[in-house]
Amino acid sequence: MSVEAFIITGASKGIGLALSKQLAASGHQVIGIARSKPTDWTGALFITHDLTDIDGISQVMAQAVQAISAEAEAVTLVNNAGTVEPIGFAAANESQDIAKSITLNLTAPMSLSSAFLRGTETSNNRRIVNISSGAGRKQVQGWSAYCAGKAGLDHYTTCLDAEYENLRAVSVAPGIIDTGMQERIRESGEEDFPQIEHFRNYKSSGKLSSPEDTASGLIQLMQRADFNELPVLLDLRELPQ
Repeated sequence: MSVEAFIITGASKGIGLALSKQLAASGHQVIGIARSKPTDWTGALFITHDLTDIDGISQVMAQAVQAISAEAEAVTLVNNAGTVEPIGFAAANESQDIAKSITLNLTAPMSLSSAFLRGTETSNNRRIVNISSGAGRKQVQGWSAYCAGKAGLDHYTTCLDAEYENLRAVSVAPGIIDTGMQERIRESGEEDFPQIEHFRNYKSSGKLSSPEDTASGLIQLMQRADFNELPVLLDLRELPQ
């Protein structure tokens, strides 16, 4: 089996941690980035950094790229970190909360991608997998900042994929996952998020995917023989056969 290197943001919990564990268990090199290191980290390297600190991203990525094994036959950046905050109609969203949302959901992935591209320019097999959301492709009342950030991430990904011949970039909506983000959504009020009961029902009726199943699906996606021919914008629940 070929060994690949993966740089994964938001690697301390949820999808990011599950993806890191599964890839590491398969013998791949995993470099995680998040605000705090999980106690059950199994990857090769963990870099502690708050991605809203944009000024430190170049240094973080330089450290990650420097650690990539010379034996790695491919290198992949997975921009997974994100936030659904602020939840509420647009008039209720404060400037600092909007700025933090856009920074984490869009500016940080863009900055990480730029630094990744600079650090891996000699690689002939590199990928960027951005974790997006269906909310970036349709309006959701109460999530204007989140929707805008993910829509921007989608379009940024199409630009990346068009700009570089030795890069494959995709933006993947993973579905509705049973993570801390979902807990925060269920805690919101109907006045801030009119679809709240739907999301509570997803949990009570067992319709949420687990982080582990989602991570497995992402790995299967990245291992597809036709990965480079797939559309740039993908939904993990609706992949072409």
